[in-house]
Amino acid sequence: MRTDIPGGLHATVAAVLPGLRPSDAKVMRLVLADPAFARSATTDELAARAEVSPATVVRAARAAGFEGFGDLKRALVRDLATQPGAAPPEQLTETSTVSEISELVLTSHAAGIRATGATLHPAALDNAVSLLAPARSILVFGVGTSAAPAADAAYRWTAIGCRAGAPHDSRTAQLQARQLRPGEPLVAISHSGRSVETLAVVDAARTAGASVLAITSFASSPLADRADVVLVAGGPDLGLQMAPSSSRLAHLAVVDILHAAISFADLPRARHALRIATEISEAGSRSR
Repeated sequence: MRTDIPGGLHATVAAVLPGLRPSDAKVMRLVLADPAFARSATTDELAARAEVSPATVVRAARAAGFEGFGDLKRALVRDLATQPGAAPPEQLTETSTVSEISELVLTSHAAGIRATGATLHPAALDNAVSLLAPARSILVFGVGTSAAPAADAAYRWTAIGCRAGAPHDSRTAQLQARQLRPGEPLVAISHSGRSVETLAVVDAARTAGASVLAITSFASSPLADRADVVLVAGGPDLGLQMAPSSSRLAHLAVVDILHAAISFADLPRARHALRIATEISEAGSRSR
């Protein structure tokens, strides 16, 4: 677990929250909401405030990836050292001014992308590149706020020589997913990992024997359970449905990471495709 990255502890714990039992999640939400209290509290004090048993506090810490409550407290201290004076992400309210909205959104988006380094596991990234780089074709799908990262991924990867497509509707995507060859990749992008349309496409791909790469905000979800490779990257919740928006930026950053890695995996192919893209762009400029 990376807690040496600013915001890394918050991002890591937030990513596993949906997979925790309710009482454990209650403890960890309190830790995220008031890390200063959690750093100084005893097991009994934290249990009393969370209205759970002391044993639940220890279990919650272990379920979140720590060796115990003491290990969690040490991680909170290290996290504070990486961002002195930082406060937990605020939420937008009806009294927020435009200036405050601007400052909070820009700051939280930047922090979310930086903290993604704590939830992206190098081994998972290596597996993702190994899956995508040699693929004959890549199917990408996302709905709602995940549709834009899906479209961007398909275009960016096509521009470096991959045959990638991102159909807009679930029915078309399911048809294409069922026609994938065994081992060919579907990249499913979803903030929650619970979008019905996305899961239907994933199930169609699995029926065909295809491999599934998930780019999502949570380590535990129906999508993560179905995927062969999971890349976790999320953003803070500022209220007003802003969590999916923040996560979209983190997901775009993951797309960029994969774009660069796939390019270097086959530089001749990438350079050939980029030359074609340049020719098309120049031809378009001359015709105006």
